[in-house]
This record gives sequence, structure tokens and C-alpha cells, in this order.
Amino acid sequence: MKAIYKTIFLSASLFSLTACENFLNELPDNRTELNDKNVGKMLLSAYPTTAICEIGEMASDNTDQYPNIYSEYNLLQTDLFKWADTSEVGQDSPSNLWQSCYQSIASCNEVLLMIEKAGNPTALNAVRGEALVCRAFNHFLLANVFCHAYSSKADNQLGIPYMKDVETTVAPSYQRGTLEETYQNIETDLLAGMPLLADESYQVPKFHFTKNAAYAFAARFYLYFVQPDKSNYDKVIDYATRILGTNAEGQLRDWETLGSLDMNGNLIPNTYVSVGSNANLLLQSAYSWYGYLNSPYSAGERFSHGPEVAMETCKSNGPWGNFNPSKEKNVYYMFPWSNSSALPTKTMWVKYAQYSEIIDPVAGTGYGHIINAVFTTDEALLCRAEAYAMKGSIGYESAINDLNAWQSAFTRATLPLTMESIQEFYGNMEYYTPAKPTVKKQLHPDFNILPGEQENLMHCILHARRLTTLHEGLRWMDIKRLGIVIQRRLISSDGSITVTDELSLDDERRAIQIPSDVIAAGMQPNPRNK
Repeated sequence: MKAIYKTIFLSASLFSLTACENFLNELPDNRTELNDKNVGKMLLSAYPTTAICEIGEMASDNTDQYPNIYSEYNLLQTDLFKWADTSEVGQDSPSNLWQSCYQSIASCNEVLLMIEKAGNPTALNAVRGEALVCRAFNHFLLANVFCHAYSSKADNQLGIPYMKDVETTVAPSYQRGTLEETYQNIETDLLAGMPLLADESYQVPKFHFTKNAAYAFAARFYLYFVQPDKSNYDKVIDYATRILGTNAEGQLRDWETLGSLDMNGNLIPNTYVSVGSNANLLLQSAYSWYGYLNSPYSAGERFSHGPEVAMETCKSNGPWGNFNPSKEKNVYYMFPWSNSSALPTKTMWVKYAQYSEIIDPVAGTGYGHIINAVFTTDEALLCRAEAYAMKGSIGYESAINDLNAWQSAFTRATLPLTMESIQEFYGNMEYYTPAKPTVKKQLHPDFNILPGEQENLMHCILHARRLTTLHEGLRWMDIKRLGIVIQRRLISSDGSITVTDELSLDDERRAIQIPSDVIAAGMQPNPRNK
């Protein structure tokens, strides 16, 4: 085992990988001595231990800035909000995500090498499948944070190093390759790994790539991996349907029960990530302090999801009905919590409980932890709805059927959505401006969206996606892949709005900068034009 971990260390050292051995309860499996008969235990380390929640939320249009009388949580939060190249290396940082993913990839590669040395026995097919899917997923996270969104320019844009081998040299040299190559490698691993997965091999399936979790990953992957002939959308529909079947509504989260729970304490967050929920397909135990930002605490109020942006999200009106300040009359089952300061700076659905692991009781130091729902049936449904919409008129009815399944689960609305009601709501709405915000922002994707029915249907789906994945970091990915221009807004004490920066379509900051120590080691940085 010492030799195995030595090899992993050498493989990870170029990337300055530092990972803590102690998970919150070390994840719901036990560690053991490794050999060719129980090599699968090593896949406990194949899942990233850094979540994208803070990175994605702070960088997206789900966050505004408030006056300096409110405090930042730390410099990382400020850097992420300002799209700055951060040198911060703590929990939730891009540096930690980079380290965590490449550490996990090293574990995958060690497992795959041991299986190969054992002669690729059939008995280890499930382990091999999990290692391949995990390797694909880690690279997918890295690509979506540190690269631009996939587009027709991908063969001329920087990817990330795709690690397929166990490295045994002290100072290897890695090239980033192109984004096209990165996505092709992800697809190869994903397609090779999925058929080998065996759900019965897991003690606690919700923390592993079961077949359904892998299908949800595939649905999201192909939604992002847009092809010129739009053939990727058929794959999105195929993989999402493998999860949802013909009765999608019956597979979704019980939002009514969740929204009825007491908003005090951690009851709602703990229920949201329960292993007993059929909606949760893959859960992640992550080192994170993000629970303090998505909570009643005053921490990080200067950059937060406040009442202004809430009018686009958890307090927004939709074709399904209107927000109501009365919890029982509100159109959404989930009800927002707001802090009680004179100028409320936090208005949110609380999804994350903050857990603390004290390492030094005297110094009061330790690690923060959250549990994150990485893949859910609700998000898979909306991936499918978007794929149907992008297929054109032949898919509109199916897209609206999926939206109605979402509406039935997520809201109290009783009238079904129709193309007419969607057209009336979004077609008559003005596009967003910072001073006059709406839920409708101009879309400039690399692919074509037809004006009228298709565009308005997309606005409806994106509205539902923004609500469903609120605070989870995925809005940032939608902004990138759909070419949405966003601004940084300063909300003054009198409620006036000042635009302090803008992320234009050609802004290189859409690809978050790779860690500074990796650049210092010789890797090509992301270009910058601002």
C-alpha cells in the first residue's frame, strides 16, 4: 500500500495536490488494505472532495455586491465575485478544486493500472467501470471551470491535461491540449465505463456512480457537448429517459414535503441530501465552508444572493404563477429565508448544512464540510426538456410535458403549461437590464436558437433550471454555454444600483484561471483580455 500511495503522490505532486485523509466520517464505507482483490476500495478517493458551489454561485448572476459596511467572508469570495485571478488556496477555491480532482484522477489511474496488471478479470469489471466514469467526471469538472464552454471553437481553445496514466517521475511535463481533445477523452471514458457499472457492488450507492447517476452525468455532458448536427440532443434524451422512464413526475423530488419542513436549523438541508430520496442520484461529501454563505449567518453578506436578485429566482413570477410573501400561498413549495438586517443581503433557499470538523480545539482550527447533491432527477429532467426544445418543433410538445412534470413537483400551480402560456409570459417580457431586471436575458450561444417559440421555450426551461439548481453552482455553466452577458451590481443602502463590471461574450474571464502554483510550474495559463 505504501508503494501505491507513493505513486499517487508523485503523480499529483506537479499539481501541488494537498488532500486531507479524513472525510466527514471518511464517507460511508470503510478503508482497507489494498490488493488486486479489493482494489475497488481505492475508489473511495476517486471522487472530488471540493464542490463547485461557491465558485459557480459567486461568479454567476446569482450574486450581488452590497456596501462595505457588510463584510466579505474571505478574500476568495471577493476574488470569485470580481472574476479575479485568485491566489487563494483554501477550501472552496479553484486551487483546491484543481488539486482535489487531480488527486481523484490519480486514484482512478492507479486502480485501472492494477486491474490491467491483474489481467482485466471480469470480476473487476464494475470497479473498472467506476474508475473510468470517475476519471471522466473529474476531468469534466475541471474543463467546465477552467476552460471556456464547449463550442465550435473547441479545437482552438485550451483544454486541461487529461491524465490517463500513473506518473512515476518526479517532474513530468504536461500539456493542456485542446478543449476538443478534452471532451473527446471524457466521452471515451464515460462510454467505456457506464456499461460496466454494477449498483449492487456498493454499500452506500448514493455516494457512488450507480447506473442512474452515470446516466445523469451523460445527459448533462451531452447537453454541453453540442454537435453541429445536434445529434447530441438525442443522447441527452436517451440517457435522461433511462432514469425517468415514462412517468417522470414520479421520479422527482418531493418538494411539497421538503417545503413544509421547519426552516430553522438543518432540517431542510439534511432532508435535501438524504440518501433516502430517490431524487438524489449522486451525493458528494466536500470540504467546504459554503454552508455559512448559504445560511442565516451574517458571514459573507457583502457578496450574496439578496432581495434584488431573488426577484429573478426564489421570488420570481413565472407562467406557473406568482411569488407570494405568505408561505402557504406562495406558488413555490420552497420558501425563501431572509436575514433581518435593515438592508437584507441574503434571501435564499437554504440547501446546505454546515458541518465542522475540529482538528485543534485549543486553536479552534479545523475543516468545514457540506454534502452536495451533484446529480438529481430534477436536473436530469430539465436537461431532457432542453434537448427536446433544441430539436425544434418536433420536440416542443415533449419539452412542455417535461416542464409540466417539473411544475407539478416544484410548484402549487394547477393549470398546465402550454405553448401559448409560455409565449404569452416570456414573449411579452422585456429583456433584462441591470436597473430593470427580469428573468429573461439575451442568449448568444454558439449554436442557433430560433426567435419566437424556441427562444421563449428555452427561457422557460432556463428559468426552471435556475430555480431548481439555485445555490448549487450550475448557473455559471449555463451562463457560459449559452453566451449570457452578466454584470456586477453594487446595491447601495438606498437600494440604487451601480454597475461595476461586465462579463462580455469575448471576456476571457469566462474561463477561471488555473492555480498560480501550476502556472509557476510551467503550465500555460488561460489568456486574459481584461
